[in-house]
Amino acid sequence: MFRLDLGSTGRYCDGMSRRSFFQVGLAGMGMAGLPQILRAKEASVEQGASAKNTSVILIWLDGGPSHLDLYDLKPQAPAEYRGLWNPIKTNVDGFEIGELFPLQAKCADKFSLVRSLYHNNGDHFAGGHLMLTGRGGASGADTAGKSPFVGSVATKATGARQPGMPPYVAVPYASSIGLRPGYFGANYVGAAYNPFETDGDPNASNFSVQNIQMPGGMTVQRLDDRASLTKGFDKLRRDADASGLLNAMDRFDRQALELVTGSAARRAFDLGQEDPRLRDRYGRHSWGQSTLLARRLVEAGTTFVTVHLGGWDHHWDLKKGMENYLPMVDSLVSALLEDLSQRGLLDQTLVMLCGEFSRTPRMNNGGNGGAPMSMGTPGRDHWGNAMFCLLGGGGVKGGRIVGSTNRLGEVPQDRPITPADIHHTMFQVLGVDPSVSFLNHSGRPVAALEPGAVIQELF
Repeated sequence: MFRLDLGSTGRYCDGMSRRSFFQVGLAGMGMAGLPQILRAKEASVEQGASAKNTSVILIWLDGGPSHLDLYDLKPQAPAEYRGLWNPIKTNVDGFEIGELFPLQAKCADKFSLVRSLYHNNGDHFAGGHLMLTGRGGASGADTAGKSPFVGSVATKATGARQPGMPPYVAVPYASSIGLRPGYFGANYVGAAYNPFETDGDPNASNFSVQNIQMPGGMTVQRLDDRASLTKGFDKLRRDADASGLLNAMDRFDRQALELVTGSAARRAFDLGQEDPRLRDRYGRHSWGQSTLLARRLVEAGTTFVTVHLGGWDHHWDLKKGMENYLPMVDSLVSALLEDLSQRGLLDQTLVMLCGEFSRTPRMNNGGNGGAPMSMGTPGRDHWGNAMFCLLGGGGVKGGRIVGSTNRLGEVPQDRPITPADIHHTMFQVLGVDPSVSFLNHSGRPVAALEPGAVIQELF
């Protein structure tokens, strides 16, 4: 087993470092090449690949965003519950969100909110595993993923929407509670369905995606020459291969070569082609430019893109954290929805925004075991009993609110929604059969999704 250290970004409340790391066995390293990914895509046709041309952009708020401070404010609740901000009206009657979201308030007709999502688990790892895979098994005591990310399952069934594009991309990387790729990984579905990670900072002036760049000193002609030489060496084996497997491998290798030498992927990853004014609307920060890159990728033919926005574990100093983060979320969400709409892509692109759980309705004293306010302003602790999920595009009707929480925001009051319901809704948008089964590590068939139902009110 190898462990690659990929940098540190602070610590979570349970002592787990946000240091991103990637662990992979020798067999996994041998499975993850691009030709294998493309072979797997073709194999997925046998399992009923979708004829739709839809995509998903999942914006992941890693660490747990508070529903009461973002999209489900309770202005009539006691002060220790209602928090620091007030709700504001939107362009949809009866639809209110937090006052730090003025830009989203102007385009609420383009998204809807599930306010009654829950899974009743306040463990970062258990909550993340439930939200991203739909299944239990992980916890702070055993953080290893037990099931595949639903996006890996979906893209195994669909492949990319356009040739020459990776089907599943993580911007700038796939990370769940410090684990990389963590619960965004494919697990028993196969390492070939792990995300293609861009790495780097999309807001940096020298941002580039190294995995699709030509090796130093290499040209298209030299790559073609190398490919021709390999074919020459393999000619005898190919002639002797009655099954046709080697000829098929040649085809996959050509497709892999096309991703590197062709222009589609490199053009999609080139943010420099965007109008600077549009880049400003998304926000000139890593979060905003990562979201803009996600739009470029689905436009070019990628099926599933995740955008990682970390740092939401606000046990204290909630005021400072929200005043820093929420304006960035406001700009990137509003810009993405409006940009997709203006390009005629909103109906075929489902945008989702959520995290592994929410935060306690009752605020703490900001002391973290010490004197009150010694850690800054009060914060909120872990809460999986009531959460939110924003959904827009992909056929989802805007301006709708599904479910509600009780007067203190503690639990669903009506229309409780589970993570599986969110996943079934996502699969309907993508045109993926949720009953398709995959063999787990024990060789037993496991359905793509846990039992759930499409949230019909959204359509």
